[in-house]
Amino acid sequence: MAAKKQESNSKPKKRNRNPDANTNPDSSSFKKPKHVSSKPENKPVEKVFKPFKKTFGKVKSLSGEEKKTPLSKRERRIHAKELTEARKKRRKQHYTLEQELARLWEKMRQRNIAKEERSKIITEAIQKMKGKIPEIASSHVSSRVLQTCVKYCSQTERDAVFDELKPHFLTFASNKYAIHLVTKMLDNASKKQLAEFISPLRGHVASLLRHTVGSVVIEHAYQLGNATQKQELLMELYSTELQLFKDLASMKESRLVDVISKLNLQKGSVSRYMASVIQPILEKGIVDHTIIHKVLIEYLSIADKTSAAEIIQQLSGPLLVRMIHTRDGSRIGILCVKHGSAKERKKIVKGLKGTVGKTAHFQYGSLVLACIVSTVDDTKLVAKNGRRPLLQLLNPNCTRYFSPDEMASLSLSISSLNAMGELEVNRETKSLKDEESSDKDNSGRDVTMAEADGSASSETLQLVEGGKKDPSIRRQELLVGSGLAKNLIDMCSENAEELLRSNFGKEVLYEAATGGSGGILQQTLGDELNALHEAIAYVAAESKSEGSEKEHVLENFHSSRTIRKLVLDNPAFAATLWKKALSGKCEQWAQGHSSKVICAFLESSDAMVSKLAKEELQPLINRGILKLPEKKQPANEG
Repeated sequence: MAAKKQESNSKPKKRNRNPDANTNPDSSSFKKPKHVSSKPENKPVEKVFKPFKKTFGKVKSLSGEEKKTPLSKRERRIHAKELTEARKKRRKQHYTLEQELARLWEKMRQRNIAKEERSKIITEAIQKMKGKIPEIASSHVSSRVLQTCVKYCSQTERDAVFDELKPHFLTFASNKYAIHLVTKMLDNASKKQLAEFISPLRGHVASLLRHTVGSVVIEHAYQLGNATQKQELLMELYSTELQLFKDLASMKESRLVDVISKLNLQKGSVSRYMASVIQPILEKGIVDHTIIHKVLIEYLSIADKTSAAEIIQQLSGPLLVRMIHTRDGSRIGILCVKHGSAKERKKIVKGLKGTVGKTAHFQYGSLVLACIVSTVDDTKLVAKNGRRPLLQLLNPNCTRYFSPDEMASLSLSISSLNAMGELEVNRETKSLKDEESSDKDNSGRDVTMAEADGSASSETLQLVEGGKKDPSIRRQELLVGSGLAKNLIDMCSENAEELLRSNFGKEVLYEAATGGSGGILQQTLGDELNALHEAIAYVAAESKSEGSEKEHVLENFHSSRTIRKLVLDNPAFAATLWKKALSGKCEQWAQGHSSKVICAFLESSDAMVSKLAKEELQPLINRGILKLPEKKQPANEG
């Protein structure tokens, strides 16, 4: 019993080691020491028990108490950076190497560095990367270093990098960072190296074209390759047979129709395979590459009505705007305008909104605009900018302004969509409203096509080549009815001298001053045309100054020939020019380029113009001051 009492007496003594137990038994032991230390009382200081804590960031005072010392911002930043570096080293195998290469890259890419020093740095970088290039080429840091090395290194070093990367080209072609290294290697590759790169692409061209990154590599190789290599890349997209057998792809025929004829391929099978290749590409919107434009134009040459109509429907709109900057892309645009429905043409014109001015400056884009002003019936919707569209309106399909190849592009058509008979066209009455016609165009997209024997179905696609409106009526509405012609003539009057001196502006000035083909502007804008004639004559009437650096319009090469042509083709302008600028002053213009303008009055087929100038010019001819140009005789004339 005595032992039990002693044990019971000893337990409270152990509790008394913590003085907080007596003051507030309900409070927790880890909170009270803070209150004791923050609010000192008139009690003897006793040693307070504290649980074990980490001592990071703490120091001990002289009295033995621990105090917190908060880290500064700089120390916290350094500590976080050290943690990040440690994490990256664990995660990336070549992190240290990349850091070293980045430091070398900052030196080698400077513009003001000496060539010898740059060569040393590049050699050092390539030595560090040797054997590890395939592993680090996919990094956004290392790929930039490699690009700079490939650009400035020697041919021997470049060949070594190429040999190390060659087995991995196909993998890198789909990597968003390594692709830039691949294109840089192709730019600096020899003919042999380019062939070694294109060869592994066999069997993967279609899949890479569906990839937003891989399509860039295929396009780059297509642009750099020769005719045979381009044909090999294209043949793989035409048929599975051409993809499997290399000998079939190496042939001289470039047009798909000729290939099908020579190899006796099934046209339906080729069309279905090409549709399976093209559809995913169009769905992803990858339409910026010339190889895709070439495939599309070849596909439209063999596609049936339904397939061709579906392609036109998919392309009509913003997608087409991204294609018309290339030769084949502009041809696709022309085909979409000519064979599309009224609703699809409206989408094309609206898709060009905001880009008409820029498109008009392109060689091929201007052809699409010229086709639009010649085809689209909705004349209020058509945008009106650019030299060639204006020339197409003033003088349609003139060979002076369009090359034979461009004229061939404007006359392109899809054979399957061009087979609609005249009876089907005549069924459409003129009293149909725009909404009804657009609904009919849309319903035609779901119609089943005729079989191979050529038998037509009861329902047909309402697609005709070009618009339904008479071309002369459309041209009248676009030029005169819209006010475009009046604004054009006013602009030419205000800038007559600048346009005369311009190699391209003179063509628009000439067509406007002559009133357009067929005299379309003469009937309603006669006064404006007379004002334009007087503006040109006023510029020509300026006195000839010897010390001026700027040539007179009668002595300038471009302007003198334009004025001469106007004198020969427009008697009204010739009379105005003679009275305002040349009467009594012909002797000073009898030499040089200006003499051609003077002689044009005598060469004119109009008797009134010849009679007007003959009295003053004949004495100059007799005295030998003015020489008439010799008339060219036909070569076969005996």
